[in-house]
Formats: sequence, C-alpha cells, structure tokens
Amino acid sequence: MTQDLFRTDSYLTECNATVTAITAQGIVLDHTVFYPLGGGQAGDAGALLLADGSEIVIADTRKGKAEDGSFNADICHLPTNDVLAQLLGQAQSGDIRLAVGDPVTARIDWARRHRLMRFHTTTHLLCHLVPQLVNGCSITPDYARLDFNMTEALDKELLTVGIARLVAAAHPVTVGAITDEELDANPALVKSMSVQPPRGSGKIRTIRIGSVELIDLQPCGGTHVANTAEIGPVFVTKIEKKSASTRRVVLGFAP
Repeated sequence: MTQDLFRTDSYLTECNATVTAITAQGIVLDHTVFYPLGGGQAGDAGALLLADGSEIVIADTRKGKAEDGSFNADICHLPTNDVLAQLLGQAQSGDIRLAVGDPVTARIDWARRHRLMRFHTTTHLLCHLVPQLVNGCSITPDYARLDFNMTEALDKELLTVGIARLVAAAHPVTVGAITDEELDANPALVKSMSVQPPRGSGKIRTIRIGSVELIDLQPCGGTHVANTAEIGPVFVTKIEKKSASTRRVVLGFAP
C-alpha cells in the first residue's frame, strides 16, 4: 500500500521513500508525491533519485491492478520500457541498480504538475458556469476538456469571460471530506455521470471553491491550486457538439 502524500498537500514536489515492489506494472514505493492517472487527470512524470546519485526517469504514474483487474492500493511509477525490462531482469543489465528495500527520493516534474493543477481547478469553475452533469473529462498538461450532458448551445466568449471573473476573484480552494451518509443525503454533489467517488473508507475527499460565496463543492481526488488567482489566463479554445446530448468544452492556457 502506497501512502499518497499528494492527497493532503498538492504542493509537495518530492519525498523520501522505500521501494516495496518492482513489477511489470512499475516501481512501487511506500510513500509518493506522484499522482496516478485517474478522475480524468493525467498521471505525474518526474524521476526517482537513487542513493548512488543516478536517477530513473518516470514517464507516467498509474494505479496498481490486482489479478482480477480491479485497482489496489499500490501506485506504480512507470520508467521507460527498456529500464523496466532491465530492472525485471528481462533485458541485458545496464547501469541502473534498484531493488526492493532501496531508499529513493521521488521528485515530480513540478512545472508539468502545476499546469495539471491549474487546469483541474478550472474544470471545477466550468461546473459552476455550466450547471449540467459531466459525462467525460480529460486533464492534460496542454489542454483540458469537459463533456457536458446537455442539448443547449454554449458561448465560447461568455465562458471565457466567466472563467476570468472567477479567477480574478481569488476564491480559496480547500480540501475537505464528507461521509458516505452525507453524500447519500446530497447526491447532487456528484457532478460526473461516468466517475463515482470511491466509497468504503468512511470519508470521501472533497474540493471546495469559495469561502463566503460557494462556487463549487464536489467529491474529487485530483490535485488543485490553493486559490483561483493562481490559475492565470485560461481560455475556452473550442466548443464542440459531440452528440445530440453532449457539448464539449476545451480549455487552453494563454500563449
């Protein structure tokens, strides 16, 4: 089981950790600051710094899977295929030496992560501006998109102005939690039709935007900025009619 430090502090850029497993799914650590692909947000990239001064580049991060295909509590750090093959003894040994029990420093690509955080928080602002259920989401370092379950047309310029207003208002973004029972009593908090918040632990992580004025509140496991002012200039670059009942909004950063 990997302790996911990013859940409580999205601004941690590195941590000390110990290797607990090396499998075909990747390198598993006891602690990590790397966010795994999930909830529409891309997995983190970065590096593992080894005790001898060398490093293993991590290209992606994924949730571990059990034999039945279900997700488990491991977070798998994926190096390039040739490096992973070396670590598993499936290719000619190179200069990299890593074994279970070894200490490492896990360091994310912060510039990339921060773009993901800014985009992810912006998608929550969109949920405020377009109060419709979401049936698709993708958050990458280069763009983000939300698919809304609706038939009405959306105006690109009006949405861009609305986002700019919420960004400039400098609303605080805070992490909280509710119980399964509290969510059952207020099911409208779930904005996504395709992704349901994980249950069973007794607490469901939430993201709230706004203090005096509530802008958005919903279950979310992703990483976010601490204040909407940190998002900076974001534009709606495209609105597409994906089907009779789906409107896609695509976001981009200013050049």
